[in-house]
Amino acid sequence: MASQNSSGSGSSQNTGPENHLYCYHNEIAPLRVVRFQGPKMGKRFYGCSFWPRTCGFFRWADEVNDEREMRFLLLEKDTKIAELEHEIDMLQLKLKEVETKNAEFKDL
Repeated sequence: MASQNSSGSGSSQNTGPENHLYCYHNEIAPLRVVRFQGPKMGKRFYGCSFWPRTCGFFRWADEVNDEREMRFLLLEKDTKIAELEHEIDMLQLKLKEVETKNAEFKDL
């Protein structure tokens, strides 16, 4: 993941409906492009919607996409863990049934 270059980028990302990114003013942060000459010219970023009177919100667009992808992968893993935990519970119930039947056979 690319490094963050803004001191205002340390707070957690706030995404709302339709996966918009919100600045610290709780306004949609528009997607912008670096227009100054230099190595980052043309690079896309999200910034405060009140620029130049900003709240300091800043995210490189590629970092946002990386974070969204990671959140999706985390959600997939959480879902898989829940499915496996349910499967464990079901297997434990079956095991108890088998143990009960086994005890009944021993008693006969």
